[in-house]
Amino acid sequence: MKTVKSLVLGSAAVLLAMSAAQAADLPIKAKAVEYVKVCSLYGAGFYYIPGTDTCIKLGGYLRAETAIGTNSDFNGTYNGQGGAHNRLSNYYTARARQDINIDTRTATEYGVVRTFADLTFSWTSGGYAGTGSATGATAYSTAGAPGAQADGNIAQGSVGVYYAFIQFAGFTMGKAVSQFDTPWVNYPGNNFDGLAGGGGTVTGVNQFSYTADFGSGITASVSAQDASAYYQNNLWNVAGSTAAGVIGGAYGTSNYGGNVSPDFVGMVRVDQAWGLFQASFAAHDNHVAYYGASETSGHPADKWGWAAQLALSIKNIPTGPGDTINVQGVYTNGASRYNIQSLMPNNYAMYGSTGLAGAYQSIGFAGVGDSVFTTGGEQQLTTTYGMRGAYTHNWNPAWNTAIYGSWAAVRYNGTAKGLICTSPGVVAAFNAGSTCNPDFDLATLGLITRWTPVKNLTFSADFAYSWLDQKHSGSVTAPAAAAVAKPAAVYELKDQQSAVLLLRAQRNF
Repeated sequence: MKTVKSLVLGSAAVLLAMSAAQAADLPIKAKAVEYVKVCSLYGAGFYYIPGTDTCIKLGGYLRAETAIGTNSDFNGTYNGQGGAHNRLSNYYTARARQDINIDTRTATEYGVVRTFADLTFSWTSGGYAGTGSATGATAYSTAGAPGAQADGNIAQGSVGVYYAFIQFAGFTMGKAVSQFDTPWVNYPGNNFDGLAGGGGTVTGVNQFSYTADFGSGITASVSAQDASAYYQNNLWNVAGSTAAGVIGGAYGTSNYGGNVSPDFVGMVRVDQAWGLFQASFAAHDNHVAYYGASETSGHPADKWGWAAQLALSIKNIPTGPGDTINVQGVYTNGASRYNIQSLMPNNYAMYGSTGLAGAYQSIGFAGVGDSVFTTGGEQQLTTTYGMRGAYTHNWNPAWNTAIYGSWAAVRYNGTAKGLICTSPGVVAAFNAGSTCNPDFDLATLGLITRWTPVKNLTFSADFAYSWLDQKHSGSVTAPAAAAVAKPAAVYELKDQQSAVLLLRAQRNF
């Protein structure tokens, strides 16, 4: 019995030793994989960043488009090579764009902390500058920044930062859509960039804003926003006008001073099942540098301008489910960018045919300035007013059509007209018997149809017809304009038109 007991105990000891040796050779157990988890707090598409309580959503779109009959991404042929309507004008302008947006949100005891960034990468065909000659002076434009060409086209590759902001406890800090703007920004029912009749910072504006939510769909915002990039217009000293500048829509030299004050904005909005109503107000400081090249030349005093806007959206109207009417109206004094918004030019020079004997062609030119003055004088603020709107009809889940339009009027007071019409440039350009009146109207009517064969893939065709109703009459003798190959000649003063078509394919994700 003792022998059996010793044998059993000895065998057990051997087995334990073998097990310990084998266990020493096994790898250490790996930590559990931390899989990405769905975050359902803020809607579809959000996920928790591993190891944090922050949710993130990635999105964007890829777009390919061709604008026919324009030198810009999709605007009227208002100036530059596009407005020349000659062999320097593009028959089409093509663009490919990748947009990426990043949305993060974290729940805190003070509410949700949100960050949002929208970044774009674009490749756009350029235009031609110069008249061409035996020496090959015609050149393909490779400018890489907005506004580098006369018509505002972004040629070749470019990178854009549309939005980059933080939201916390009702505050918005960074580059976001202006609190003055409507939810549809520049686009009540279309793709066309050149609609006047309201504010529109579709690419965002730097701001510090606070929004209060009173419940029942009622909100109010106050904001201080940077005016320098999107809300400054010409401050014309007519003493510096030239004939070449006048026929290009510039009635003087534009003399901005440095940034002194942001624009101050207030907005009240009511959102309901039937749609929304919004009222917006903005105050804008017009701060001129100096009358001349030196600070000893003096300067005019600052003058504050302002803008007011009303907007209405009506949803689910009887014509069909999802059908919508969006409309807005605006009035400005010394703050014209709240009407002639930042994607539109502030000078117009459009050429066309003529029936005037002795004239080479016709021209329609106009310019927008927030104020007009001359050396030793004070600023005269410019008044503008206008409206825009659209009706969108859904034929079925795959097809919809929108008809849209806009109209804006620019009016200079009597003193400003006198300064412009007796300026050196106007006196040199206008022929005897002609009438100078810098007021003008600009209107657009358009139609867009979209087809969405599968979710998040849309094809669209957008046609826009614009006309410039300039108030000058008679004729001008213009100097040569080499950039658009126009000779020194007599030109009839005449209203002008623009017709452009955008074909677009866009995949959202």
